[in-house]
Amino acid sequence: MPGIAERLADVRARVAAAERTAARSPGLVRLIAVSKTFDVDDIRPVVAAGQHVFGENRVQEAKGKWPGLTTETAGLELHLIGPLQSNKARDAVALFDAIHTVDRESIAVALAKEIARQHRRPRLLVEVNTGAEPQKAGILPEETDAFVTRCRDVHGLAIDGLMCIPPADEAPAPHFALLAKIAQRLGLPSLSMGMSSDFETAIAFGATDVRVGSAIFGERVSPTTFTPPEI
Repeated sequence: MPGIAERLADVRARVAAAERTAARSPGLVRLIAVSKTFDVDDIRPVVAAGQHVFGENRVQEAKGKWPGLTTETAGLELHLIGPLQSNKARDAVALFDAIHTVDRESIAVALAKEIARQHRRPRLLVEVNTGAEPQKAGILPEETDAFVTRCRDVHGLAIDGLMCIPPADEAPAPHFALLAKIAQRLGLPSLSMGMSSDFETAIAFGATDVRVGSAIFGERVSPTTFTPPEI
């Protein structure tokens, strides 16, 4: 099995090829290496191979791993790509450079409060539940315009873009197209969409951020057995 450096190089080559195929400017797409459930010893080789942008699903897990890593290597960028609870907003604003999962009023309120208190402004994206799946987080497509407007006008949040996770049993392209259409209507420049299995399709539909985990890190440790290091 190829090593981490080889897998990362392969993903980067595929991103570049997808940009060319879509006639997009090279280097426009941000590759987020999704490091959820992997410990610092798994992440360090990816950093050493030149990857500086990473994604985590849980605030608490990230708190256990990333302060030490960011001390070791300058310029690392950390994105929250999993659900955010209001009571974790303080830690999220302090730790993350981007939050992709703004999806309800209580989160908008909590983030606005912490951004004002900490004078730190992570990049914010609204998560859209394009498949209207009841078990998933995210604002419904038909409610997105009003929610983004409230985030901007009521809570003073600078929303940079939208994020989605298409249903696992459906073709992703229609969901990517829908997200791109909503973002264009709202004048939002960023689209966080596409994972290991479909990031090339996402790039064809305008993704600016692709979230790739297993294609870089390999098979994940079960979340039930993963234990973050002590801090």
